Amino acid sequence: MITPQKKRSINPMLFNILLISGVVHAVALLILGSITVYKYIIPDEAQFEEPPPVVEEQPPPQVKVEIKQQPPMKQAMQGLRMKQVGNIAVSAVDVNLPNMQESFTVSAGMGGFGGGSLLGGTRGTLGIGISDISIFGLKTRAERILFVIDANSQMLTDAKGGLTSYKIIKDEITDMVGNLSAGTLFNVMMADRRNSKFFKQQLVPAGQEVHQQLIQWISPINTNARNAGLVEGARGVERERLETLSNEANHKDILWAKEAGNDTAFMTQLALEQDVDAIFFIAGYHRGFERVRRRLTDNEEADWIRFSTSRKYQDQLAVHQEEKPIMQRRIDNMMAKINEERKKKGQPARVLNSRFGIYTDTRELGLEWQTEHPGWRPVYFLESREIENYFKKIVDILYTNRGSEKPSVNVILFLAGDEEMRKEWEDQLDDYTDFFRGKYRIIRGLDEIKEARSSSNTKN
Repeated sequence: MITPQKKRSINPMLFNILLISGVVHAVALLILGSITVYKYIIPDEAQFEEPPPVVEEQPPPQVKVEIKQQPPMKQAMQGLRMKQVGNIAVSAVDVNLPNMQESFTVSAGMGGFGGGSLLGGTRGTLGIGISDISIFGLKTRAERILFVIDANSQMLTDAKGGLTSYKIIKDEITDMVGNLSAGTLFNVMMADRRNSKFFKQQLVPAGQEVHQQLIQWISPINTNARNAGLVEGARGVERERLETLSNEANHKDILWAKEAGNDTAFMTQLALEQDVDAIFFIAGYHRGFERVRRRLTDNEEADWIRFSTSRKYQDQLAVHQEEKPIMQRRIDNMMAKINEERKKKGQPARVLNSRFGIYTDTRELGLEWQTEHPGWRPVYFLESREIENYFKKIVDILYTNRGSEKPSVNVILFLAGDEEMRKEWEDQLDDYTDFFRGKYRIIRGLDEIKEARSSSNTKN
């Protein structure tokens, strides 16, 4: 017989505890779930910070750039050569350069064109325009060159080869210009005592076009014996003013008298004022730093006035003045006969020295005055050492104080075959060219000047 089991009843207290525990766990689960959802699922509201205030700054002031001249570095690029180039055909290129309002200076060794230009302004050198120069065998290297050719009628005398020799001189210069490097700057000056005629107003770059211009410009000069020399007032002929040390006594003495030494000093200073690094003189007269005639002191002037205003002096001067036109006709008649004979022989007309006009011509032709001039103003000289010291100052002002070397000054002295050249004169010429770091050469007559040519074989 199976005994039936009794059915268990749940304890009411236990049931309440379990119910309360379930409710508590459910509430806790709800709270924790809500926190989790809020913290990790719902994004935070975006936060923005206020940016710092903008401070407006003033632009920097305009900068004025100036590249100052530096001492020339002549050895920097001597190995570099530039060949002269003819016409180059290139495609048209549209290049728009900015408008440069700022003030600036570029020192590029291409001066001589005036302010503001990249090619002008200050004295400087890049070394790219240096050329080998050879004039009648005298050689140097330079970037800024002045050729000075004596145009006085003494260069055209028979004993020197006349017009033929002078054409050789002009050809020597034009050939050298035609062989200069494209970056080399040059100018040519014709000189007749104090009168001068410049090819250009300033140094210009060498090139084919300017070479042809020079040939056309120089060709008519001294091609006719009747129009020898430079006549003041003729087209392009001027008596230039010397600017440096104009208040010094030596400067005034140089300008005062028409002596040969004064003329040499005048032309030397005029050439130095062209701002070059090489000068070539081709001259019929040059004795370097020779004596310069000075002005009279007050006492010397008073003595001269007393002498020249005396009755005896004035009477002789009046008779001499009356003879001058007669003497001029004698000179003209003699020259007409001489040149007629030369024409028959196919020779060019004879040219007289004429340095001191009728008085030089009279001596050269062997004519004598019936009444001599009663006497000239007395002559007093500054010694050559004083003139050399004057030019030391000139060089310091124009070159040394500006950081440049003094130019090389070279002299080709063209004399007649039998023309006198004393040792003391040649020593003065030697000292002169040594002072300027240059050289000199004496050439006599037509045959020697033909043989001396060297510029056509000088290439750059």
